[in-house]
Parts: sequence; structure tokens; C-alpha cells
Amino acid sequence: MVRPKTTFRCSACQHVLVKWAGRCPECGAWGSVEEAPALSQLQRSALQRSALPEARVAATTGGLLPSTPAVRIVDVEGTTAKAQPTGIAELDRVLGGGVVPGAVILLAGEPGVGKSTLLLEVVRQWAARDVALYVTGEESAGQVRLRAERTGALHERVMIAAESDLATILGHVEQVRPSLLIVDSVQTMRAADAEGITGGVTQVRAVTSALTTLAKTAGIAVLLIGHVTKDGSIAGPRALEHLVDVVLQFEGDKSSTLRLVRGIKNRFGATDEVGCFELRESGIVEISDPSGLFLHHRNDTVPGTSITVAMDGKRPLLGEVQALVAGSGIPSPRRAVSGLDSSRVAMILAVLERRCGLSLAGSEVYAATVGGMRVTEPAADLAIALAVASGARDRVLPAGTVVLGEVGLAGEIRPVPGVARRVQEAARLGFVNAIVPAGSERLPNSINAAEVGTVGAALRLLTTPEPPQRAQPPHLTPVGGRS
Repeated sequence: MVRPKTTFRCSACQHVLVKWAGRCPECGAWGSVEEAPALSQLQRSALQRSALPEARVAATTGGLLPSTPAVRIVDVEGTTAKAQPTGIAELDRVLGGGVVPGAVILLAGEPGVGKSTLLLEVVRQWAARDVALYVTGEESAGQVRLRAERTGALHERVMIAAESDLATILGHVEQVRPSLLIVDSVQTMRAADAEGITGGVTQVRAVTSALTTLAKTAGIAVLLIGHVTKDGSIAGPRALEHLVDVVLQFEGDKSSTLRLVRGIKNRFGATDEVGCFELRESGIVEISDPSGLFLHHRNDTVPGTSITVAMDGKRPLLGEVQALVAGSGIPSPRRAVSGLDSSRVAMILAVLERRCGLSLAGSEVYAATVGGMRVTEPAADLAIALAVASGARDRVLPAGTVVLGEVGLAGEIRPVPGVARRVQEAARLGFVNAIVPAGSERLPNSINAAEVGTVGAALRLLTTPEPPQRAQPPHLTPVGGRS
């Protein structure tokens, strides 16, 4: 008689092994692997003759009897998966309302962009109601304490541990029992039972898998900080993004204080939300109305400027486009673009010269956005065209005007999505006029809309600027009181 084959199963995560081990390779639990003998042929025959349906199924498939039976989905408690706000409205906006217990969130970004600073603020807000554990593998506990003092993130319920061993981290979690665990960063953690170097594909996959199992079994929310490669993608295996529930991209230019948190993957909410922050010496603060960073406020409009509304996810952002046309008859004129799509700018210049009779072949053209904003969507085409034409002809748009529209190669103005929402945001900020494509959806009555079908029709809306009033010199009183 053939001896039945013996298998082993982890009592913590139900992972099945072919041989005994002192530690489960899936969840990392020690002493949880128990013997689970497989069913022999005689036992299967007996179970098949049994009247219990679950026994017949187990005998047919050769699987193990589950420790907990399956339940109806309508009987599952939905309150256990309710999102808890972090206290940072902009971050909650991207997460879909807050952090779900048992969720694993990956925050990726370039070095120095402010990932640790943002999560320190999250820990401080979270500690106001429950215990949070901050595990750092890149810095010492003293270094984190200094940064927390500088940003005002100190709290007595914030626990910190400078560890890089996965088993030790799990021990800290069992001892502290936090409701929020932050790991900075996942590339610095190491699992002793996994092969490869620290930060390698095997190690990162093993660490993330163990932390994901911990989050699901213990109901602890886990936030992981991840590095990015030179091309901006998340470092490590592609499976890392599939293991976690939420993937956030932390973006920002080192020459600017603006920081954007963009949702790439979210099992609990939308992936087209964007959160805006500003990095300061005292820490990171959220910006509920970031359009002011992208507008250069002035009393009078000047040639070469136009205002447009770009959609970053679901969020409308007002931005200013500036253009400078200099010189004429230059053999090799320069084209410099900053914050815009250079290929679309080149196309718009060709349309202006061919369809509108604007001579730009021998002139240098510089086009840029204000405040470090980057606009790549076609809805800003008409604003670029009007800014270039305004700078070339020394004419201006009427004050308080916002421009929307996509420019085609035939010089036509094509509709853009979300015109009503964009115009409504402009009206909220005090704009009174809007130049939109012909046939756009119904717009708010609080703004005067001019519909145009071609670029030439839009250029006819440019007006001659009023001459600046000469300021009267102040009356000077000489020393001694004589006038």
C-alpha cells in the first residue's frame, strides 16, 4: 500500500509547504508550520461515500478542508473596510477618503522630493487618535527625531524603530500593536530566508509579500516608501505594484516648492485625483487652491500672455502661458520651450504662419509657463497661439480672459472635454471672459463666452493695449523745510 504523502501548512496564513520549516516563507511567522497529511486513496473513497458535500468536494479536488467556511457576500461586515481619514485633506482626496484598515499603500518618488516629510505629517495626524509605528532603514532614530522637531511632527504616540530586518520589524509590530505602519523604505528591508542582495528583486518581493500578509491578517494599514529609477518608474519588480492596494506617485521639481501626489493604482477609489502640496522649511503643507501658484498677478495685461485651464486628473488648474517673439530675418532662429510640449508648439507656429499670415520664420520664439507648471494637453493650444500672436503683434487679450481650445492643422478650433468645469473654475477665481471652441457645452452665466471656430477668428479678439499712464513725480521737500 502506497504511503500517503504528507504536506505542511502554516496556521497563520494557511500557506502549504512540501516540507517542514521552522518559519513560514510566506508570512514570516515562527513555529506556525504544522503537519497536514494529505488524503489517502482509501480516505478519499470513504469521503466520496459520505453524505457531507464539503467532504465530497475535498476528496475530489484533493485540497485541504478550510478552517473557516465561505460566507455570503451580503453577510460580510462592510464597516471593517471603511476608510479612516489621515487628517490631510489633499492626501485623503487621492486615497479616496482615507486609509482603509489592512490596505498596503506604496508611495514612490525621487530622492529629496519630500516623501519622508509627508509621511511624518501623516504619522503625527494619525497619532492623535491611535498608535503609529515608523520604521526607518535609511536613517537613525535621532535623525528622524531632528526632522520631526523641525516640521513639528512630534507626538507621544508615534513609535519609531531604526531596523532593516523583516523579522525584527514583525516583532516590533507584535509588541507595539499599531494601527498604522510606515516602512521607509521597502528597498532597504531584508528578509533572512530570501536570497539576493538588499533592494534586489527577490528581496523586495519577499518583504512586500510578508508585509501585505501582515496587513491583511492583522488589519494594520501599511505605507511603504519606494525609490524610483532614472526614468521615473518605481524601482524593483513589476510585481511590487500588483501586490499592493494603492500606488501613489510623489512628483516635484527641486527648483520649485510645488509637490503633487498622483494616484496610479487605487483599489478603493479613483486613479485620476491629484493632491497639491508645498514644501517649506517648516515642513509640507497642503494647498487647496493651487491655481495662484501658476498665475502672475498684475493689474494690466501685457502682450505675449494668455491664461488657460488645464485638467490634472479631475482637478482644473489655471495657468499662464507666456511667449516672446524677438528679432526678424535671423538665419537660424531659436525655439525655446519650457513647461509645454515642444512638438505642439512647433505645430502651432506653423499653423500661425500658414493659415493666419503671421511671419515667424525669421524670428526667435520663446514659450513658457509660469510657476513651474507643465501643460501638455491639447486644450492649451489656443492659449499658446494667442500668446505668440500677442507677442508678435504687440496686442493683448481683454482683461480677465481665459482661453480654451485645440488647434488643428487646418487652423480650426476643436472642442475639448470638460469646458464647463474649466470655465466654472475660472469664474470662481474672478475671470469674466472666456474664448472657447464653437459648439461647446452650456457654460455658466457668470462669464461672457466668445465661441470661435478658427484661429483667425480668435486673433481678431486681440486689442491694442492702452498706453500706460505716466506717473507724476512726487513732490520733494528739501532738507530744512523749504519747498
